[in-house]
Amino acid sequence: MITLQDWEGNKTGEVNLDVKTAKESTANSIVHRAVIRQLNNQRQGNACTKTRAEVRGGGRKPWKQKGTGRARAGSNRSPLWRGGGVIFGPKPRDFDIKMNRKERRLALSTALAGRVNDMIVVEDFNSQLATPRTKDLVAALTRWGIESRKKTLIITDRKYENIELSARNVRNLVLITADQLNVFDIVNAHKVIVTVPALDKINSVYTSNVSEKSQEEVETNG
Repeated sequence: MITLQDWEGNKTGEVNLDVKTAKESTANSIVHRAVIRQLNNQRQGNACTKTRAEVRGGGRKPWKQKGTGRARAGSNRSPLWRGGGVIFGPKPRDFDIKMNRKERRLALSTALAGRVNDMIVVEDFNSQLATPRTKDLVAALTRWGIESRKKTLIITDRKYENIELSARNVRNLVLITADQLNVFDIVNAHKVIVTVPALDKINSVYTSNVSEKSQEEVETNG
């Protein structure tokens, strides 16, 4: 059970995170693979260098083969020369790692379940920010027991303009919606704040009490 808090930081009840998790023996492995996949898939892989065959110039032999006292050279675009090609340099490549959809879902719900001790559930506070005000949001974070130097993740059920504008200048604070959950943000944060509507959405999608087919019908961002 997770303690539920209101805008003022008062405890108003308890809620439960009911998601499907991997077996204890494989939980660490599947979450680790999901994080590595996410970070690798973010890489553009467009670094490119030219080989000696691609560098412009170098068609003429710099000097004759013998009699100069210098080392023989066939091209001034050799990798040994300034302005020459690059030996074994990077070429465009695809860093994507494949992972089954069921594994991705299981890794995400397992990561969420593993952060229960660091999770804070709060009532929907969008109405408390009638206008964007970073100072009010920071004060609320303090009342919820969040230290300013700690990396914090806030999960809401959908996008709220006032919350986004209030949170964008707060250091170490990441704001995402329940349909944008990703393993890296979950495991990277010191504290995870979830609103009640977002928790309901998460429980409905990743619950352990429904079949996989029903989960796929509910899920909006797999």
